[in-house]
Amino acid sequence: MKYRILLLVCLFFCIGNGIAKDFVHPGMAQSREDLDYMREMVQKGVQPWKTAFDNLKEHTSLAFTPEPFVEISVGPYGANSIGGREFSESAEAAYNHALMWYITRNKTYARKSIEILNAWSYVLRGFDANNAKLNVGLFGYYYLNAAEILKYTDAGWTAKDIEQFTQMVLTVLYPTIKDFFTEANGNWDASIISTMMCIGIFTDNHEIFNRAVERFHREEGNSGITRYLYPGGQCQETTRDWDHVQLGIGELAKAAQTAATQGLDFYSVADDRLAQGFEYASRFMSGGHINLFGVFTDRRSDVFKDIYESIYHHYKDVRSIILPYTEKVIKEHTRPKSSIGFLTAVKVPTSNTPAQISSFANFDNFLKPTIIGVLKEKPRKLPSNSVHVKPGESIQKAIDFSKGTGKWIILEAGVHTLKAPLKLYSGTRLVGQGRKTILFPAPQIGTAIINGEDTLTDVTIRDLLLEGAIKIIENANPNHDRRGRSYMNAPSREGIILKSMEKERLQNISFENITIQNFTKNGLAIVGGKYIRIEKCDISDNGASVVPGAGFHHNLYLSYISDAEIISSRFDTSPYGNGVNVTFCNNLKITNVEVARNGLSGIRCAESNRIVITDCLAEGNGENGIFMEKQMHSCRDITIQHNTMQHNKGYGIDATTAIQLSMKDNSGNQNGKKLFEEERNE
Repeated sequence: MKYRILLLVCLFFCIGNGIAKDFVHPGMAQSREDLDYMREMVQKGVQPWKTAFDNLKEHTSLAFTPEPFVEISVGPYGANSIGGREFSESAEAAYNHALMWYITRNKTYARKSIEILNAWSYVLRGFDANNAKLNVGLFGYYYLNAAEILKYTDAGWTAKDIEQFTQMVLTVLYPTIKDFFTEANGNWDASIISTMMCIGIFTDNHEIFNRAVERFHREEGNSGITRYLYPGGQCQETTRDWDHVQLGIGELAKAAQTAATQGLDFYSVADDRLAQGFEYASRFMSGGHINLFGVFTDRRSDVFKDIYESIYHHYKDVRSIILPYTEKVIKEHTRPKSSIGFLTAVKVPTSNTPAQISSFANFDNFLKPTIIGVLKEKPRKLPSNSVHVKPGESIQKAIDFSKGTGKWIILEAGVHTLKAPLKLYSGTRLVGQGRKTILFPAPQIGTAIINGEDTLTDVTIRDLLLEGAIKIIENANPNHDRRGRSYMNAPSREGIILKSMEKERLQNISFENITIQNFTKNGLAIVGGKYIRIEKCDISDNGASVVPGAGFHHNLYLSYISDAEIISSRFDTSPYGNGVNVTFCNNLKITNVEVARNGLSGIRCAESNRIVITDCLAEGNGENGIFMEKQMHSCRDITIQHNTMQHNKGYGIDATTAIQLSMKDNSGNQNGKKLFEEERNE
């Protein structure tokens, strides 16, 4: 019998993503044709070019004097700045004057831009302190765009000065950002990607350029398109504040615009994920409703950055698609004050633009927050004879009291602090009141919930949140807490751990609409069970590098399980583990599941048989999307169909060792390993 294994991944970036041909010059935010079109519209007085130019002129002073520093040192949020303000002000001034030069052909502006670039080129030697990489990422873009315009026009910039600027770029700017900074929030690497692309273009260095392109597509930490933006448009920083959301998507938009100038399409990547991010943010900031995983915030939602024009015009002018919420923000908030945000955003019209205008509707809400994980509202009515437990009262006493009665135990809204692991017995039915019911193991407690007997049957847990962080209220910057949990010496804490000494001693165990998050060990682990059901759960951000080390703990760990179903659930962002880790299991169905941004693979199976994986999304994982691993014996009788695997650093699907493998109608792109087919006979 013949089996064909199709591993769905794209060719390496030198063929697929990156650029191997000669660079276009000028070739960053705008090509020469784009610059000429901008100049033509301004010269003709066409709106809104005229107003944008007037705004630019107002903010471009020939009296500006650069103040270069030998070393720039800036702390977090700009604290203890030495040279930081001067560096950023010079960056914007250099670009403004270069644009004024191109539009007006007044060499006074060119000389001022050259003066600024030369002042820093001959003085700056390095960056230090917390914001070193961020300073280069955010402001290097402006220096480089100014330099690109000056270098490829008759601005009067001498070869000697260009060489000196190039030296600063390659020996000061690039080394500072070369290795990115994945530990930070994603806006850092978004800015670094954008500036690194510009460095590659200015220096005609394809290796540098493609390094940034690779990071945009296949990422680590919070870095890159599918790590920073989730299906549907939620941003990694959405629960932080909207100022940083705009910063991050704005920097990715700059990268996309530069890529377009060089003939690459970043906009359509991951189902138009960048446009999803802009529409999601614009919808909320202009008064609309959003679905959200995590804690809601409206911090800085009334401050609008001038970032919306380039992506809006790409979709409108190139693809004849209107981004309606983005358009609303532009018209009501940003355009009247826009200068370079508009002037540099509109590329020269193309002749092949489709005639019919449509509205953007590509919101790939793979799993909507309103139905996945713990619900926001009180979910369902329960029998009147249920046992109610208020915060501060003992849940364990209620479980012990209700043992054998079949009564539901209702955990009222509030924080229920567990001072010892909660022990479950056969027949336990535990239900919360939605997102307002929080089970929190005290900081000194290692495990939240365990089985109280080796044979455990007919247990249901639903409609509650199990919090693994050492404090209930997360930091305004959620990435700050994640970094703390990722260290080796972080507290060892695990969520629900049900284990039996014998196979199939744990039976009829059901989890529905629960959220388990922020545990340094496994979020949910079941060993030795049968008839396990996990439905509409969000078990994410679990599995760090605590003892015994990275790779031991995951969002979901199943071992020696038979007849299990995992349906419409989310297993994302395990820092050092798999989304779903399966060993020695039989008859397991995984359907409509999202496994994204995990440190290892999305779904990893070993020594298991009769596994069916269908209609799942596996994206942005550190290794493979779906991985069938042979330790001693191959996985057998495996069905993988109708899944999407994209932007994983390894293969979309690695099932080369599986026996009796059926793969059908899977799709994948922008994965790290190249596409190949392998045929073998059984």
